[in-house]
Amino acid sequence: MASHRDLLHEEERALVPPHVRDRLTSAIPATDVTKVCLRLRHLVQECIPCEMDEARVTTPHSKIITRQVIQAAKEAGGESHASCVVYSLLVNQRWFRREAVAELWDAGLHNLRAEACGVIAKELIETEDDPHYLLHAILLRRYSFIVDGTPTTPVNVIEKAVDLHAVRVIGSSGYQKCISYLWNGWLVQDENDAAVFVDYKNKDNPNLFVHMDPDRMRAPRYQNAAQLLFSLIYLALYTAAINSINAGGVFDGEEIALYVFTLGFICDELLKFWKAGYQILGFWNAFNGLLYSLLTVSFVFKIIGLMHDRDSDGRYDYSQLSYNLLAFIAPMFWSRLLLYFDSFRFFGAMLVVLKVMMKESVIFFALLAIIVIGFLQAFIGLDKTDNNIIDDVPFIVESMLKAIMQSPEFEGFESFAHPWGIVLYYCFTFVVMIVLLNILIALYNSAYEDIYENADDEYLALFAQKTMQFVRAPDENVYIAPLNLVEIVVSALTEWWLPKNIYETLNDWIMAFLYSPLLVVAAYLETKTAHRIRQNRARGEEDDDVVHEWEQLADEIDFEAEGWIKTCDAVRPNVEDDAAALEVRKLRSEVAELKTMITKLAKEGKD
Repeated sequence: MASHRDLLHEEERALVPPHVRDRLTSAIPATDVTKVCLRLRHLVQECIPCEMDEARVTTPHSKIITRQVIQAAKEAGGESHASCVVYSLLVNQRWFRREAVAELWDAGLHNLRAEACGVIAKELIETEDDPHYLLHAILLRRYSFIVDGTPTTPVNVIEKAVDLHAVRVIGSSGYQKCISYLWNGWLVQDENDAAVFVDYKNKDNPNLFVHMDPDRMRAPRYQNAAQLLFSLIYLALYTAAINSINAGGVFDGEEIALYVFTLGFICDELLKFWKAGYQILGFWNAFNGLLYSLLTVSFVFKIIGLMHDRDSDGRYDYSQLSYNLLAFIAPMFWSRLLLYFDSFRFFGAMLVVLKVMMKESVIFFALLAIIVIGFLQAFIGLDKTDNNIIDDVPFIVESMLKAIMQSPEFEGFESFAHPWGIVLYYCFTFVVMIVLLNILIALYNSAYEDIYENADDEYLALFAQKTMQFVRAPDENVYIAPLNLVEIVVSALTEWWLPKNIYETLNDWIMAFLYSPLLVVAAYLETKTAHRIRQNRARGEEDDDVVHEWEQLADEIDFEAEGWIKTCDAVRPNVEDDAAALEVRKLRSEVAELKTMITKLAKEGKD
């Protein structure tokens, strides 16, 4: 049985600071939520008693997940606990996935049941008629369940689906509506409790100055835009610094600004780690950490060079080393932009593919490491017989790397205990170039096909994850790096002695000044949105409704009066039943009619 700590791993992985996590409470007692989870688990087990084709469960109008099953799942929480049913289905999806790992002999069955939980959850979300209840009770209200007698950390459906990578649920219309509201800042964190989301009350206010509020920078769309803007400025500073090499080794304005930006980004990464712990560590954190480390080393070399005399060789050498290292990391600077471009669909889908490919590469590199170590030991063992190991080890390593890069060089191995050395190198080249590299290509191809078969949902999952990164670790004052350096100075000078309300007012004024250009643009966009919201409400539509071309004249035509509805009903195919079932049903009615006729004839014969 998995330990309590392992079972809580996904909840603890949430990007919620400890001081916020301690204040979270479940909207429904954890014991009652657990009972709902167990009812749904029994329902899914009864509906899927054996392994079958996944399409029978996931196809629309499934004969397995029927309307009756959806209704039964909806009733699992009763009238008082109905809002936690979708959350409970995600909990069951997690349970079935863990059970599939623990019981490999039934992995197919458990994975199918996990998929069924996603299908039911998506159907419940998309068939909910009350949008306010859907957003605030089903998707954003926090729940927890009991593990080893202890309630888990309360999370909502939005967070739970992101943690589980439940792409089917994430791809539902109601879920994406909630993500859109969070991204645009229409659902904001409560000022008194950052773990609770409330409606932004001024979203329909067309007053420009109302929206020039520094708190609007909490909206993920504006944080992402600001981060992208600062990243472009950061890249421009780097480009200016690397193209204006100062032979004297002194700092120019571009370099000073570059290193100030770097300091702000380093402080931001350290603050995230301090607030959320090691759970936030991922590929981009490691990538940025490496980039900032190399920039720091370049800065240190520059300082060491300045400690030497102006015309000395030491100053020139360290200055040259600093610029060389700065030029070396140019690809990393440009690649860093992808971190902020993933909100665009093209880059987002591409990054998902790259992420999966990198995971698949682990298999290749694990096999490669074992094979390389084995062959390297063999080459060194053969070379020891000639007592020339110190000179030949670099040659061996270089030749093996060239073989991995598909550029083998066979010259030189004839002297390695001929003929064993050259035969061994031929074997190494064959294994690496023919076997392992083709395995890697096959893994990459499989990853590419798997992702692009479900590219839309994968992109939506990535976008949901990005949105939640902005709202799961809330800041009282949003200072986006490198402006966080201002926050550090202000906090160090005033927070310890100013009253809280005055300190908050001071921060609002400072952020209003720093973000004033961005706030003007954001306020202009929000006033345009406010007018559209008012128009939608006047028509009785949802706030985010968009009138498309085919809807503009829809009110001017009456299909029923024209008789067009009857015409369409007459030719409409039955997609809920397959052709064989329809024919059997028709045959049964004809047989029943025939029996009636025979019975009638028999009675007439007796008379």
